[in-house]
Amino acid sequence: MVKSYLKYEPSKSFGLVATATSNLVWSASPKSSSGAGQAIVAANEEVLTWDIKKGELLSRWKDPNCRAQVTAIAQSKTDPDLFAVGYEDGSIRVWDSKIATAVVSFNGHKSAITILAFDKAGVRLASGAKDTDVIVWDLVAEVGQYKLRGHKDQITGLRFVEPEAQIQEADEEQAVMVVDTDAADGFLLTTAKDALIKLWDLTSRHCIETHVAQSNGECWALGVSPDLSGCITAGNDGEMRVWALDVASLASSAQRVDLSQAVNFLQERGTLHRQSKERAIEIIFHPRRDYFAVHGLEKNVEIWRIRSESEVKKALARKRRRRREKLAATRGKKADGDADMDDAEEKADDDAKPDISDVFAQHVIVRTAGKVRSVDWATSKATKDLQLLVGTTNNLLELYTVVGKDKLKSKNDVADYNRALAVELPGHRTDIRALSISSDDKMLVSAANGSLKIWNIRTQTCIRTFECGYALCCAFLPGDKVVIVGTKEGELQLFDVASAALLESVNAHDSSAIWSLQVHPDGRSVVSGGADKTAKFWDFKIVQEQVLGTTRTTPKLKLVQSRILKVSDDILSLRFSPDSKLLAVALLDSTVKVFFVDSLKLYLNLYGHKLPVLSMDISYDSKLIVTSSADKNIRIWGLDFGDCHKALFGHQDSILQVLFVPHNSEGNGHHFFSAGKDRVIKYWDGDKFEQIQRIDGHHGEIWALAVSRVGNFLISASHDKSIRVWEETDEQIFLEEEREKEIEELYESTLTTSLEQDPDGEDENREVGAASKQTVDTLMAGERIAEALELGMADLNVVRDWEEAKLNNPNMAPPQRHTIFMALGNISAEAYVMGVLQKIKASALHDALLVLPFASVPMLFTFLDIFTMRSMNIPLTCRILFFMLKTHHKQIVSSKTMRAMLDGIRMNLRRALKRQKDEMGYNIAALRVVGMQLKEKSVKGFVDEKWDEEDESKAVKKRAFVHVS
Repeated sequence: MVKSYLKYEPSKSFGLVATATSNLVWSASPKSSSGAGQAIVAANEEVLTWDIKKGELLSRWKDPNCRAQVTAIAQSKTDPDLFAVGYEDGSIRVWDSKIATAVVSFNGHKSAITILAFDKAGVRLASGAKDTDVIVWDLVAEVGQYKLRGHKDQITGLRFVEPEAQIQEADEEQAVMVVDTDAADGFLLTTAKDALIKLWDLTSRHCIETHVAQSNGECWALGVSPDLSGCITAGNDGEMRVWALDVASLASSAQRVDLSQAVNFLQERGTLHRQSKERAIEIIFHPRRDYFAVHGLEKNVEIWRIRSESEVKKALARKRRRRREKLAATRGKKADGDADMDDAEEKADDDAKPDISDVFAQHVIVRTAGKVRSVDWATSKATKDLQLLVGTTNNLLELYTVVGKDKLKSKNDVADYNRALAVELPGHRTDIRALSISSDDKMLVSAANGSLKIWNIRTQTCIRTFECGYALCCAFLPGDKVVIVGTKEGELQLFDVASAALLESVNAHDSSAIWSLQVHPDGRSVVSGGADKTAKFWDFKIVQEQVLGTTRTTPKLKLVQSRILKVSDDILSLRFSPDSKLLAVALLDSTVKVFFVDSLKLYLNLYGHKLPVLSMDISYDSKLIVTSSADKNIRIWGLDFGDCHKALFGHQDSILQVLFVPHNSEGNGHHFFSAGKDRVIKYWDGDKFEQIQRIDGHHGEIWALAVSRVGNFLISASHDKSIRVWEETDEQIFLEEEREKEIEELYESTLTTSLEQDPDGEDENREVGAASKQTVDTLMAGERIAEALELGMADLNVVRDWEEAKLNNPNMAPPQRHTIFMALGNISAEAYVMGVLQKIKASALHDALLVLPFASVPMLFTFLDIFTMRSMNIPLTCRILFFMLKTHHKQIVSSKTMRAMLDGIRMNLRRALKRQKDEMGYNIAALRVVGMQLKEKSVKGFVDEKWDEEDESKAVKKRAFVHVS
């Protein structure tokens, strides 16, 4: 009989506030009770929505089919509930935040998305990636419109530039509208790591202007002012370059075919220097005020202010006055002949233009608790203060309130800021190094550098947070009321869970790191092993301690050292056997020594690993010991004679943890888990020496594992800051099937790259390309279309033959059709083919059609003819028809049969489109009549058309860039 195992599947993920892989977005909560707003942040492969004021997790967006990390987030300007999210694998999903589901998904980039931007109307999305391409997506049709090539390195900045319609005076009486905003697609401004800034005309789909954005090699950020009058680029060494954008000329050029002279729409205005010399990551302009924030990877955010015209004039007047005073002081020393020269200098001084440093002034530097990864301006109706949301690399969100220039009482006052709110409780600031589960499987303790947290496993909430040293190991003591922690500084610390207090701290190992500790199976003592080459045994004693200033005493738990075991090298791991007879100690010299617990005499020496053993565990029947090492191998040993049963090449990197499952189906507990730096957890059978299951999910090395007492779930903690729970399910695993699945996955991963069409030499050099990418989904969709066409054609032939035969024999029985058509309710072949085509996602349709061989195209055109004749889903039919004509134009034109087919399709299509056009015209006319009747009866509409204008008039007026040259 084939042996089966039970599968472990991902269940919960917690311990994360925000990851440093992506930017964050502030979303003003429309009518929320807290009134503060929400932060939309990345959390590995998920997107989290936090209520900043309450520190609560409001929603979690996750696509079960996507394992890639989130790398970019953007919010639609027209529909605040729509968010575009870019992933590491080059895919993009548009999420509806109200229902927390992905409404559209796109796949066109070959590598991680770096930046996303919506256009003003919210119907187009531009994406930039590490593959140097920019793709413009149509959100209504759900397709990629085109790919823009031109940059030579990853895209770092992206912004739609859509000028308003310009009115130009032709005569005194009439005004001419220069640009039709509906016809023009607008412009796109992009920057990349190749130090170039490019302006693209989206109507002609070409780059119309290119400049070198940074003089020092790389351009890392782009910030565009809200009124589109200028932009700022930032690179290395704290350099920021200011550019003026001539929007009026851009708008007027949109309708012109030939520009008589070369016009520079982008003009450099000068260079600013940040206080920090680090490379910048982001420049974010405030949407309504004259401020922008800029930051690098350091622990601060610089806020700059754009001065008003009156301030700039005052600064210029001050400069002139000082210069004149200088001239007056030096004039007395000069000869009379130099008077004319002085007058010329004074006149030039009066005509002087303001310097860029006169226009932009540093307002304040906000010091943060961690290295900054992303910022966004928090705008809410509840407060008029400047608020800045900051996401740091150490799993933290902070909201700062900054005092604006208008709130300063005098000129000499320095702008201040304070941390108003923060989300920090639901996660550690540093990597979790140790995990331990309570005896009732309800609580989890996680230990990291500087912090210790107790979690409720069922609700994933943090119950307690303690400050501790650099924790390397931890464990619950019997009763689950006290936690013991071993630190890098050599201290053993006892924490009381109920009172959230440190009970005792003992310098156990002379300031040497305590790498491992374990509570004795009887629960009365604990053993700790460290870098001082000793294993120390500690008994738990209740001591009556006197309360200061009184005669009363109070019981207190103390650690009392009972024995010491000295070994030849540093101890990296130690384990008691469950029967309490043996103690296994792993040393830095790559050996494992097994001692008797009572006499501390050496029992066994286990040699075999080439590098030190990092972790080990003993099975629950005390018969097997499993060791994992930095040499990527797992070894299973017998504890009776110390013989090595099997050496397994387990992982692609150092194996950091290995742990037996307490009880499996046989009851001997010989199944175990291993986890390593290769981000993978593996489930093994210790008797058959076979891998049962490979568990993927983490995005960083896995530092710690913990298995429940019953063995029904596993908890892992990783460098990606997440704590994940993997639950045992009722689904059975058969080893042969698992091997086949792994081979299939490997084949599919190489299949798409091998089938990805190599672009032709001329196509590669073109600025515009098709936004397509072959994936496993598109290949399968293409196969489904080919299969449906073959079935459909066979059925059409059968039905045609029957109808011809029926003319001679009217009583002839209906033909025997394919079972699929009968199962679907005896539907026609064209209805079946249309059903298959409709089920394919709009974004994947073009790539799926590319899979079809040209031999299938006549069959497809046969069905397109039927679709047009019967007016079946005309938009989809037209889309398929035009795409196939564009793709196979030369072959179709050279085929006589295909040309005859096209004539029929054209006639049927025109008839169908004319009918639809007449229907639409009739409906529009009817709506106009209804509108006129409403106006005649003076019926008020429910929407006040002027409310939007009133709100805008109350808002703070946007200030344009001052032209300084």
